Amino acid sequence: MRPWINRHVITTTAFVLAGAFAYINLDYSIAYSLGGKMVDRHEERLRGPEAFSDIPDNAERSEALFREMGKVIESPRCMNCHPKADSPTQREGRPHTPPVTRGVGGMGAEGLQCSTCHGEENVTVTNGEGSIPGHPAWHLAPATMAWQGSSLKEICEQLKDPERNGDRSLDELVEHNSEDTLVGWAWTPGVGREPAPGTQELFGALTRAWVDSGAVCPGTPG
Repeated sequence: MRPWINRHVITTTAFVLAGAFAYINLDYSIAYSLGGKMVDRHEERLRGPEAFSDIPDNAERSEALFREMGKVIESPRCMNCHPKADSPTQREGRPHTPPVTRGVGGMGAEGLQCSTCHGEENVTVTNGEGSIPGHPAWHLAPATMAWQGSSLKEICEQLKDPERNGDRSLDELVEHNSEDTLVGWAWTPGVGREPAPGTQELFGALTRAWVDSGAVCPGTPG
């Protein structure tokens, strides 16, 4: 590669990283001026399957279980990486900065892939007031698994459809929700982000109970 091209790539990468850090610092200076904490729209406690055991009708209980799962599914920690557009969102649903696109395999465009900024683990910024999220497999969900802008009923139907859920059976979906480490990132999202409600273990238990009760979606006619 020619020296001037090397310099160009290095300069561009440095500019992108500087912009990302500047945005983080600005974002959190605003957050801390409002009380030191980002507003969480999903603070309600996540209940376990036993909380729904007194619902006698199986279908109604199944629907209630999925609505409880929806507290996790619709949290920013999950929604941000399931966009219908070609770019993810961040924080509490804001446009991603710097601007990025999905690219091949959800890994970002060539020259500005997710790994340009996102490493294998979360990295706290120097002032301690924010972080850049990280995971070894950091990427966007496939476009077929986009959730943003969909109702909870639509997301439920999508999760049951192997053509739109990563070719998973319902039992494999339980395993995915219970054990996948990228899913699990939602509960350890780094400094400055509210985690998804509950725990991954509890989310997996809710998924298991929902599947075992018939995997009924909200709004399904009885």
